[in-house]
Amino acid sequence: MPDYTLKSFEFRREREAQWRELEELVERVEKRGLQSLGSDELHRLPSLYRAALSSLSVARAISLDKNVTAYLEGLSARAYFAVYCRKRYLGSSALTFLLETFPQLVRGMRWALLLAVALVALGAAAGYVLTAQDSDRYFTFVGEDMAGGRTPAASADELAAVLTDDGGGTATMLTSFAAFLFTHNAKIGLLCFALGFVAGVPVMLLLFINGLGLGAMWALYASHDLGFEFFAWVMPHGVTELLAVCLCGAAGLAVGYGVVFPGRFRRLDNLARRGRQAAAVAVGAVVMFFIAALIEGFFRQLVYSTDVRVLMIVITATAWTLFFTRVGRTPVERLARTVGRARRAELEAAVREIEPLRPAPDTGATP
Repeated sequence: MPDYTLKSFEFRREREAQWRELEELVERVEKRGLQSLGSDELHRLPSLYRAALSSLSVARAISLDKNVTAYLEGLSARAYFAVYCRKRYLGSSALTFLLETFPQLVRGMRWALLLAVALVALGAAAGYVLTAQDSDRYFTFVGEDMAGGRTPAASADELAAVLTDDGGGTATMLTSFAAFLFTHNAKIGLLCFALGFVAGVPVMLLLFINGLGLGAMWALYASHDLGFEFFAWVMPHGVTELLAVCLCGAAGLAVGYGVVFPGRFRRLDNLARRGRQAAAVAVGAVVMFFIAALIEGFFRQLVYSTDVRVLMIVITATAWTLFFTRVGRTPVERLARTVGRARRAELEAAVREIEPLRPAPDTGATP
């Protein structure tokens, strides 16, 4: 037997048992994940992986059989993915995005979100005031499709009937209505996101215009002493829907900010970086549009009690506030909050120590 063949045979005979053991563990991880391994096997896997890498290095150095080298290269690559690349399933990835990534990104865009909310609120206030001053301006802000018979010419009874109209009462019609609203509102929000690259200016205009329509319709109902009833009718789904629109607007504004103020990055690089973050926020907003469509298509059409509707408004507003402020907080965020509380406590203690040392105010009285 040639010396080259003998050397290859001895090399393989001494290490083949470890290779086979590693291959078996890797196959189990590929099929059923790391949870299929016991505790001893989990500790054994990295050691076997490093041993396979060492064998591959030796095999390349002494120019062993090409088949052995190819086998070790393939085994090492598979073992690398088994050890370092955790397999993510669709459901797990979706939950991670919704419960961690999405709220974290929203907190990172909080100033853009506050600006978007302010623009919608300003538009609503302007629409309300202008329509209250002159009802003929109503159709300037509200299209005929959106009005749906709710016009200044309608009586108070006709407007009130809309607030309790079940649209026919069939589940099929309600489902179709919810699907329509989901598509319509998602288009509005995504348009805000898509226009962000134009320095964010069209986004601000679109948010303001959306607020105008809401304010105009509110003024119409308020003119018939139905303002509170309209609020209770529109806001159970409006909290979620308007927040989703504002999130898309915030994403667009963040993109626009990245274009105008690239910072230390090149403009295109910063646009790509912020664009990825904004796109993720827009995806989360689409989920919120879907939730809003369900509320609007089912809850609002089936529940006519104003008190219950107001309760739903409180519940949804509280839920979204807690979600975006508490859920998915990173260790850095928790540490910053803890350090912030400790710093405030130190300052308060320092103020208490200094307070007794302050000179008494001069009242001008003579002793």
